[in-house]
Amino acid sequence: MGKKKNNSQKEAEPKHPDEKQINSFILFLELEKSLSDNTIASYTYDIRKFKDFLRIMKVNSFADVNENHIEKFLAYLRKEFKSSSNARILSSLRQFYDFLLNSKYPEKLGYNPFENFDSPKLERKLPEILIVEEIDKMFSKADVTNSLGLRDKAILEIMYACGLRVSELINLKVSNIWIDDELVQVFGKGSKERVIPIGRQALEWIKLYLAKSRTSIANPRSEDYLFLNWRGKKLSRMAIWNIIDKYSKMAGIDKKMHPHILRHSFATHLLEGGADLRSVQEMLGHSDISTTQIYTHVDITYLKEIYKGSHPRA
Repeated sequence: MGKKKNNSQKEAEPKHPDEKQINSFILFLELEKSLSDNTIASYTYDIRKFKDFLRIMKVNSFADVNENHIEKFLAYLRKEFKSSSNARILSSLRQFYDFLLNSKYPEKLGYNPFENFDSPKLERKLPEILIVEEIDKMFSKADVTNSLGLRDKAILEIMYACGLRVSELINLKVSNIWIDDELVQVFGKGSKERVIPIGRQALEWIKLYLAKSRTSIANPRSEDYLFLNWRGKKLSRMAIWNIIDKYSKMAGIDKKMHPHILRHSFATHLLEGGADLRSVQEMLGHSDISTTQIYTHVDITYLKEIYKGSHPRA
């Protein structure tokens, strides 16, 4: 009798949204959008979070969701997460429902129930940057008389010269450095290709590294990766963090340091030097110019500091 009761209880459990739709969307992100593993993981987490909430609400399928359900879900998110996370989750679900609509699944899903919900307004923190004097001091600390010091010098120079993300840096190949053209071929988020000019100073350090350092580090398993560790393997993300931390401390820089600070400095210094926003957007690999616009605010903050320190009545 107990066994039958358990079976009947199991049958009585509420149904939940079909897992097949989530898997189809993930496949779409992988094959059609070519998104990174980390981005796909975020989408998956967000949709499953919503799926778990629907199960609690006893909603049987994604097609049965209405705006009342979404309002309750957003109220739950506001209690549990920061506004930046809420904005990302809302964006993920909006795109997921767009996918369901385009897939015509199911037919009774006539509109995107998330379309009338705006993302929460985010407070955009201005990114920390280094001034030119700090960069010069930091970069001068690399001991270029040994192989690893010369490698580190080349890494710092190209990160600042091209505004590279860490993932882009560690995946650079020797063949991506177009020496004669003074260009660097980069594969950014979603494997999107872009070509960035590289300054002659950075290029000279890259050439020195290739001639004097990489040849002594590389081995048959190094493949074509540009920057290698002492064992001849591709550098890790943590290795880049350690390099930035090491030389910033040696230079006595009292700022919260991370690899992205060189990318922030690259963009800010270009704008301060007169570069137009569209060009900086292209070099950074931003798909939306609004992401690049934050650096104009950094520029204004810099000007205000100059004004306050210079004007007699400031």
